[in-house]
Amino acid sequence: RMSSTDLPKIVRTDKELEVPLVDAELRKVSRLVCLPDHAPRDVLLREVRDADILLMCYEKIDREVISAAERLRGIVKYGVGIDAIDIEAAKEKGIPVVNIPEYAEETVAEGAFCLMISLAKKLAPLHTEMRASGWAWPTQKWMAGDLAGMTVGLVGCGRIGRSFARMSGAGFRMKVLAYDPHLSAETIRERGATKVETLEEMLPQCNYVSIHCVLRPDTKHLIGEKEMRMMKRGAVLINVSRGALVDELALLKLLKEGHLGGAGLDVFSQEPLQLQNHPLSELFQMDNVLLSPHLTFYTQQAMERLEVETIERCTELLDNKPVTVFSKDERLCSQTTGVNFQTRSEI
Repeated sequence: RMSSTDLPKIVRTDKELEVPLVDAELRKVSRLVCLPDHAPRDVLLREVRDADILLMCYEKIDREVISAAERLRGIVKYGVGIDAIDIEAAKEKGIPVVNIPEYAEETVAEGAFCLMISLAKKLAPLHTEMRASGWAWPTQKWMAGDLAGMTVGLVGCGRIGRSFARMSGAGFRMKVLAYDPHLSAETIRERGATKVETLEEMLPQCNYVSIHCVLRPDTKHLIGEKEMRMMKRGAVLINVSRGALVDELALLKLLKEGHLGGAGLDVFSQEPLQLQNHPLSELFQMDNVLLSPHLTFYTQQAMERLEVETIERCTELLDNKPVTVFSKDERLCSQTTGVNFQTRSEI
């Protein structure tokens, strides 16, 4: 029988995100060390030094962390976004990086759609009024809007955007436009939307704009003040992707000015949000803003899928097999060491 020190060591960051199945399965075959969100830097560097696998979600895994790791077989992001990992540094050391790209596509699209329809129907302020007063009469203050016949513009029409397009178009008879320079007009049409070549062309047509793209250096503040001013007066912005895709201070300004009619936000460039002493604390006072704590992915069904796939990827690494990459992200697809690229059949 091996002693515990003979077992491979797995470090999991962000232990506040509970993945009980992952923890239970990995404890059977490894020494599992769980570190809290924003663990002290020296603790992270010390623990990763002799780790065989690094499991991370939000923690910044930069060149210093990767350099400190002396025997790492792989980095597994239990989630989708990989902007917190220095992929180039990992590639230089031949350490494969893998994510779990498909577990929450419908889930996050439903979350974005929920924000959109709730804002259209003034659900949150009506609920607050009912709780405070017991009733509300049909005055202008409560006048809501239909989704049918309205135009929604998607910034990005990948897997989540495609699901959102189906819900909006086929489901609610909205006109769906999409800006996605990586996809052909035909592919976008198959996904239930009409391709628009530029944001300048799309944004002035939209009653709603929903962001479904990846954060990279070239997409930071993709939706800035200039872009938001192009949107119709009273238009609503939905963001469930990454906070930094939007110039959030400009968003706050345009909401205060009344140019934008509302916003539904699940992501922020500085998380967690705080009631005070945060650049976006004023959002909490706005009736036409719906805030969610980066949890549109967090459903029972999605978490089950995430846990099963995370265990599969860790098992491959523990067995010294190439780790399966399902992602189409070019940063992951450019890896050449220890990876096995697979494609699931497209919906």
